[in-house]
Amino acid sequence: MCGLLVERAEELARLYAEHGNWNEVKEIWFDERLSNRSTRGSSQKIYRVLTSRFKNAPTALPNPSILPTIFDECQTTRDKAQILYLYLVSDDSLVRYVVHKYVARLAEGKPDPLNFSNETLVNILTQLKYSDGDSFDYAESTTERWCEGFRSVMREIGVLDGQQSVVGASPSIGDISLLVAMDYSYESDGDEWLTAPRGLLYLFQPENRWGELFDRVASTNAWEYVELQGALDVRPSDQPYSWVHDRGEN
Repeated sequence: MCGLLVERAEELARLYAEHGNWNEVKEIWFDERLSNRSTRGSSQKIYRVLTSRFKNAPTALPNPSILPTIFDECQTTRDKAQILYLYLVSDDSLVRYVVHKYVARLAEGKPDPLNFSNETLVNILTQLKYSDGDSFDYAESTTERWCEGFRSVMREIGVLDGQQSVVGASPSIGDISLLVAMDYSYESDGDEWLTAPRGLLYLFQPENRWGELFDRVASTNAWEYVELQGALDVRPSDQPYSWVHDRGEN
């Protein structure tokens, strides 16, 4: 899984924004890694995993070429991590399955819904059925590593606090990661997005927080409240991610 690797992901995005060609990015990446005496094997794994997330990202997420402008506006590393996390969930079907299960636990009001202990994670994983009928069947040691990797991601996005904690809480969301999560939600689900905003759900925001988050984005130039059929709706002021280009020109 490799985690989010914020610094390396940001470096790859900046190289892609500069060169616009993944072949050139790959060549520069490995030249720099080898000159810094990194092993080619570890560099290949990191490059393969991170570029897969960028290359396979749905159009609802920002094109990697504009990520550097977005990152320049982020206040904290956590903000960047929350954005990169959306690419991970989109690219990794096992992570997405587990995240959906935790979203459901949160919506159903389960006790300690964001409990990421090995016991809870393994219980979720053993419920998984693949399309060919097979079940989840990792070796115990591999499963333990996967669980620790998943918790590491939860720490990076602010769900877990500290290295030892396994029970988390809904994280606070920075202004820029909130804008990305909202645009992603709007682009993903069309007219139905308001009843289940994907970006907010993936970041484990309970429904009773949505109104506050809608107010926050509506206070920016990027989103606004509009009246539709007698009810207030919140929509992008222009096309999703238009605010990125506006910031890049300032």
